[in-house]
Amino acid sequence: MFSDNKKPRVMAEQGGQPNRIGNTTKIKGDIISEADFRIDGELEGNVKTTGKVVIGAGGFIHGKVECVQADIEGSFNGELIVTDLLSIKSTAIIEGTVSVAKLAVEPGATFNASCTMKGKEAKANSATSKNTTSNNETAKATK
Repeated sequence: MFSDNKKPRVMAEQGGQPNRIGNTTKIKGDIISEADFRIDGELEGNVKTTGKVVIGAGGFIHGKVECVQADIEGSFNGELIVTDLLSIKSTAIIEGTVSVAKLAVEPGATFNASCTMKGKEAKANSATSKNTTSNNETAKATK
């Protein structure tokens, strides 16, 4: 029963331990990581991660964020690129440009952003361009 505590624990996440910026912390600069991030303080700069970004209720980011998933309870101003799910909570304030695959917005959230959804449409466009290329190659071959 107690022997499990003595074994080294393997991290479930590929990127390692999640990172946290506390509510009394202000950072200016860019962050690049493979781990998840939770921001409860202020960040003026860019975040690029292959994990999830969470902006807590008191958190604020001004800059560009690129991530796989995001949960926003606080404020964001800038460019937000989420390759999977963006979840906007009722207390969130979003301004700027947003690019997502899936979007969930709770009632009460402020969403003043230009939003582009890149899900099925992006796949359809790439299939169309492949068909056009194939048709052009076929036309050249028959000439």
